[in-house]
Amino acid sequence: MEERQLAAIDRLLEAVEKPARYIGGEINTAIKPRVKETAAFAFCFPDSYEVAMSHLGMKLLYYIINREPDMLCERVIMPWVDMADGLRREGVPLFSLETRTALRDFDIVGFTLQYEMSFTNILEMLDLGGVPPLSSRRAEEDPIVLVGGPCAFNPEPIAPFIDCFLLGDGETAVVEMTRLIKSMRLAGRPRREILEALCGIEGCYVPSLYEAQYREDGRLSAFRPLSAAAPATVRKRLEPDLDALPYPDEIPVPYTEIVHDRVALEVMRGCTRGCRFCQAGILYRPVRERSPENLLRLAEKLIAATGYEEMSLSSLSTGDYGHLVELVSGLMERFVKSRVSLSLPSMRVDSDVKEALSQVSEVRKSGLTLAPEAATQRLRDVINKGITEQDISRSVSDAFENGWSSVKLYFMNSLPTETDVDLQAFGDICRLIIDRFRQTPREKRGKGLSISLSSSTFVPKPFTPFQWDAQDDMDTIRRKHALLRETLRIKGVSFSWNDAELSRMEACVSRGDRRLAQVILRAWQLGCRMDGWREHFRYDLWMQAFEECGLDPDFYASRERDRDELMPWDFIDCGVTKAYLWRERERALRGETTPDCRGGCEGCGLKRFPGACALA
Repeated sequence: MEERQLAAIDRLLEAVEKPARYIGGEINTAIKPRVKETAAFAFCFPDSYEVAMSHLGMKLLYYIINREPDMLCERVIMPWVDMADGLRREGVPLFSLETRTALRDFDIVGFTLQYEMSFTNILEMLDLGGVPPLSSRRAEEDPIVLVGGPCAFNPEPIAPFIDCFLLGDGETAVVEMTRLIKSMRLAGRPRREILEALCGIEGCYVPSLYEAQYREDGRLSAFRPLSAAAPATVRKRLEPDLDALPYPDEIPVPYTEIVHDRVALEVMRGCTRGCRFCQAGILYRPVRERSPENLLRLAEKLIAATGYEEMSLSSLSTGDYGHLVELVSGLMERFVKSRVSLSLPSMRVDSDVKEALSQVSEVRKSGLTLAPEAATQRLRDVINKGITEQDISRSVSDAFENGWSSVKLYFMNSLPTETDVDLQAFGDICRLIIDRFRQTPREKRGKGLSISLSSSTFVPKPFTPFQWDAQDDMDTIRRKHALLRETLRIKGVSFSWNDAELSRMEACVSRGDRRLAQVILRAWQLGCRMDGWREHFRYDLWMQAFEECGLDPDFYASRERDRDELMPWDFIDCGVTKAYLWRERERALRGETTPDCRGGCEGCGLKRFPGACALA
């Protein structure tokens, strides 16, 4: 980067809201020499520094790439609006935190897709970094743009912007992809050949090698490859043994407060409970656990390397980890004297966590977080949550007896088949918790009960039994929010909810096809960015983009799909079959539950992956 640009960065750091987001130099960062033979990978996170530095996946891949002698990885994070505007005004390209290298000067630019409403940030980052947002306009010397993460499992809404998607686990695939790209570039191979070669790596999807066709009514009629190198079906990448994978024993420590400012231990990956709204529960199957011995070793190294005084256990359903009590006991034994606390994540309320809660409370009590998702047994059966009111009562009672007095509850509204009775039952759950607190002996319970209830609006997601269902229209969502606010006027209860407009856009993008890319591009051109942040989300500009592009948001968000409709993501094999998802939807409408498949195979289709179900 030119001296003039470096000087401009220093001036901007004196003017922006939080300069610590951009200075780099954090403890445990990796700075490696740039030589011709080294593959330079920019790991891009399309959200704020505080969110990015809390993301475990970024820390994993940052560590994995940098441990390879012929590779380097540097972080590039979406700048806040003040910094983004300043970079444009000063003519400075978006740069990496480690060495202030412009994004365009990397061999590979990789994004993680955690949330649909961060897609405009991808365009903003590419443009700021000097990389053409449209893949068709990239020159031979431009970086190869890769993406992965859960939102990559419907890649079509951003297909025109991305060179290659990685579907599934990334620990070994990202090394294979990086080495292939660099070796072919050193050999002078053209961009098209590199992209075709990537198709030979399991889990890779190259959108420019496929075409989509549509019916007159807007539905997808055909989707097929244009190259012999491109497979008709792309199978997700699956890593069977987590203990065999590298895991960071040191992580960058930020200079400023972040969302999850602590050490995170991923205890397991996957969940077989089968909640019917949950995309992650399908995408991350099968269940794979890390051994407690490995986790204890990693915890000791990470605490020593970072100085953190808190750690958390990370997974989709930590209460189901087979060695939870053993692990918690080992962590408390090692860290109780040094006052390092353990934070348990949102727990399933039917998990037997009483002993774990008792041990965790020895150091420091954080709030107990539970996720019942629905307030009536009927609706919990529809979504296959698999818990009862007795489970809720027992879990909060155990927490209160161990000194907890703060409870966070996560629910959803606008679920399929939901009625006003289901919503009014939110108040019944709160009154049940208040009653259990009052019944707990004063000498055991904490002081002053606090109940925080958060409700998110249901968004139908690909690869779930509800992928065919319509989202409630805007007026219905707003009416339900009003009913919930009235229902939860209870002393000691606070209630929060997400915006109906934002949920509608998330539903549009979540189930979008390739044509939606023009809406995303136009919305960004109109000024949309940081859409996941309420203060920056511009629903009016999104609606303008839909209108200018001649597309109807109701077609994507509020339309129920037929059983046999071709979905934009049907070419992807995530392990679970479409036939199984439809059977689960039928069971949901009948109010029938499906047991955890670890108690017996339910025929989801994952057995087609060699050895997969033996892992559960």
